[in-house]
Amino acid sequence: MPAPFSAATVAVRVPATSANLGPGYDSFGLALSCYDEVRARVSGAGLDVRVAGAGAGTLALDEGHLVVQAMRAAFDLLGAQPPGLALECANAIPHGRGMGSSAAAIVSGIELARGLSLDGRARLSEVEALALAAEIEGHPDNVAACLLGGLSIAWSSGGRGNGVRAASADQLAATGVRPVLFIPAEQSETKAARAVLPAQVPHADAAFNAGRAGLLVLALTSRPELLLAGTEDRLHQGYRAAGMPASAGLVRALRQRGVAAVFSGAGSSVLALATAEQAGPAAELAPPGWECAALTFSAGARTALL
Repeated sequence: MPAPFSAATVAVRVPATSANLGPGYDSFGLALSCYDEVRARVSGAGLDVRVAGAGAGTLALDEGHLVVQAMRAAFDLLGAQPPGLALECANAIPHGRGMGSSAAAIVSGIELARGLSLDGRARLSEVEALALAAEIEGHPDNVAACLLGGLSIAWSSGGRGNGVRAASADQLAATGVRPVLFIPAEQSETKAARAVLPAQVPHADAAFNAGRAGLLVLALTSRPELLLAGTEDRLHQGYRAAGMPASAGLVRALRQRGVAAVFSGAGSSVLALATAEQAGPAAELAPPGWECAALTFSAGARTALL
């Protein structure tokens, strides 16, 4: 019986993502043009992990590495673990800044396992890959955007992986909206940012966000003049502001100037969805020590055999 693994090296490029986008808590995500590039091949034995760029010197180089964990989970679903693995990560997505670095690692691992397993993409479908990624990550917004690209909207209906499904729209460039990320030097922890959120919210706040979420989809796909209203939120950003005063202050300053700005995911980065006229002046508001990155919307994960 032939080995169930490819002899080729598999390369995956995965985009950074920004989740929530204001009102779309745990469901909306954008794929952005900042990428991690990861390669893997099946070896005779052992595990060799190498990391360059973001996380070099701090990430685990063993079975604790998140890409490896995701690969192992996917290989289990595919029915066999390889005898050995060699993994190389070239990371550009900052860690702990609300830019989806963990989602990128998880999606990388799953896509690598699908690519290295013979007929892996047929045996582990995109729907199943999304469900596994959401199960590992704990929420679907970033992983959906990373897999599908563009603007993604994820939802769940129960079952394995919470029955996660997602849809995406890729006609965003036609609106002329430009994503601008403001990235601080300090990291934040998603777990801590989620811990400050209340278990229940007022019905009026839930209704407010439902309306704004629908408005945001319209704004991003065809009516960019609605972005400022469409990015308003009452479910999470107000609760998180005290823990990220610099980020909250930047969001406030941008919005006072008419720029649709939100926390990027759980922070600490800030995402501005700016028009062409707003992008330059908005960049000038970056606090000292912060990086300002003018990006574009991106396609989802891409896999190639080398």
